[in-house]
Amino acid sequence: MGAGGQGPGASAITDASNYPGHADYSFSPETEAEVAEILARASAQGIPVTITGALTGLAGGASPQGGWAVSLSKLRKLEVAPGLARVGPGVLLRELQTAAVNSGQFYAPDPTENTSSIGGNVAANASGSRSFRYGATRRHVRALRVAFMDGTIREIHRSEKVDFDVPAISLPRTTKLSAGYPLAPGMDMVDLIIGSEGTLGAVTEAELQLLPAPGERLGGVVFFPSEEAAMDAVERWRPTPGLNMIEYMDHASLQMMEVPQRAALMIELEAGKDGEMADLDMAGGLESDSWFAISAQDRERFRIFRHSLAEKANDRVRRTGFTKLGTDYAVPLENSRRMMMEYRKALDHEFPGKYMIYGHLGDAHVHVNAFPESKQEYERVKDVMTDLARAAVALGGAVGAEHGLGKRKTHLLEIQYPPDQIEAMKNVKRRFDPQWLLGQGTLFAHAP
Repeated sequence: MGAGGQGPGASAITDASNYPGHADYSFSPETEAEVAEILARASAQGIPVTITGALTGLAGGASPQGGWAVSLSKLRKLEVAPGLARVGPGVLLRELQTAAVNSGQFYAPDPTENTSSIGGNVAANASGSRSFRYGATRRHVRALRVAFMDGTIREIHRSEKVDFDVPAISLPRTTKLSAGYPLAPGMDMVDLIIGSEGTLGAVTEAELQLLPAPGERLGGVVFFPSEEAAMDAVERWRPTPGLNMIEYMDHASLQMMEVPQRAALMIELEAGKDGEMADLDMAGGLESDSWFAISAQDRERFRIFRHSLAEKANDRVRRTGFTKLGTDYAVPLENSRRMMMEYRKALDHEFPGKYMIYGHLGDAHVHVNAFPESKQEYERVKDVMTDLARAAVALGGAVGAEHGLGKRKTHLLEIQYPPDQIEAMKNVKRRFDPQWLLGQGTLFAHAP
């Protein structure tokens, strides 16, 4: 069939969520023109298409439900210039980060999984620990090239507005959002594509902002005697100049890491232009037991330490044989404590000793991972997680902050938005994909 086709015959494809998927035919195009050709052919034949990449996603968006799978992993353009990079969707985050460093620059977004692809980062509006200071992927995208289902290719630049009417929808009051299309009259077209999870078009190239290389940085893992003491510190530290991240690990997380402490905050503090670093008030912290590092090598060890928590969690899942259930909810900063109370109240009552809380506490965006050990527990935890999504939205929050909703979490869209606003999103999708072929089952549970 050309254009890097593989098959025929159904092949299993899933992302890191383990959401089951299969494609009747798989493609690995090497050029933008081939991507457009495949989409046009699929449109003409009425064949569903799922865009895939590094398959590191956690919501099942890249798990096809039949039809064609189109991997963008071979679109690997990487050109670095002062202040920007032109990047193909198949380039891995760590490759872009390395190229930026080698040019004396810095790509700020840092999703925990640095083997994720840039295409996937754009699709989910991915963020990470340094989004506390620098924001999510959306803030750093200057332009996109996008192939649409009719086979057209369009280059879209920042400040280029949508050329059709869209309503204002009720967006959450959070610092991060990856749940649905963030519709607003006169919005940037770039912002519509970012975070759309491969449901509107296939991103074939991105122009990304690079920043000057940061100055000296201090990394730390600061331990606390209690969760309350850690949250007190977060509220004191948020306004600190040069603070890049505030990441949390609760007692259960540290137990999994075999660290005998009750709570921890992982931080990174950057020196100002004068070379001086702000002071952090360590009141309530266990400063003498904490870990600090200046060198890039030692700071990388902290990143690996944080990343290994997910690996330990996956090991536990393999031992029990049941999929873990996780949240990606965020709330406004002022409601961070209230949301933590909601988590503890619900999970300590229903699931004591079988969950952990960690993540981006500086953004009031922590992840809950629960570990059911029976089918009955699994079903009950799903219900509890859905109730917690409603609690987050009631506090002005988001049901998806950085991973997208994919296929696994489509039921959360109707918790976030009322029916008329979901219909407005569907109208946008119909404009770009009138046959509803692209990314079937992702974001929207039901086709029109």
